[in-house]
Amino acid sequence: MPPSTLSASSSIRLRPLLLALALGLTAPVAFGAAASPKTPPAGQAQAQADIVDAAIAAGEFNTLVAALQAAGLVETLKGPGPFTVFAPTDAAFAALPAGTVENLLKPENKAQLVEVLTYHVVPGRYPAARVATLEEAATVNGDSLDIATSGDTVTVEGARVVTADVDASNGVIHVIDKVLIPED
Repeated sequence: MPPSTLSASSSIRLRPLLLALALGLTAPVAFGAAASPKTPPAGQAQAQADIVDAAIAAGEFNTLVAALQAAGLVETLKGPGPFTVFAPTDAAFAALPAGTVENLLKPENKAQLVEVLTYHVVPGRYPAARVATLEEAATVNGDSLDIATSGDTVTVEGARVVTADVDASNGVIHVIDKVLIPED
């Protein structure tokens, strides 16, 4: 979906959703790893939640969710999709230079924030097995992501996929260890 069709009025209340969704999802499977005995196979328990709700329930994407809210992208990523999201964790956002996140979240920087966030989204559903066969993928913002695979390790623009195939009703999330910043 092109950025021009993104809704500016999409906002959710984080705390009620966290409470409502915290019980519904479990941890996903990493590239090359098996699910733990407590974890249903990828795609079973998570399939009922959309991408935003799956991110909220995971508990490690608070900064990403706040950024999606500030950018007005929540309703888009709750839409039918399908989408593949390379989702940076809170730790990935914390690793950015001091002040970067705060600066991006300012209302006057909304266009730049939308550009950064849509650089993490690929239209279509790309499970780990398919991502591992790609050399690049076109993003919602119009740029392309370079993808490299070496054994069980997959990187996207140099960010390592640390957990793959968090299934959602409207796509899939792959957890990455860095925030992807598009080049000017």
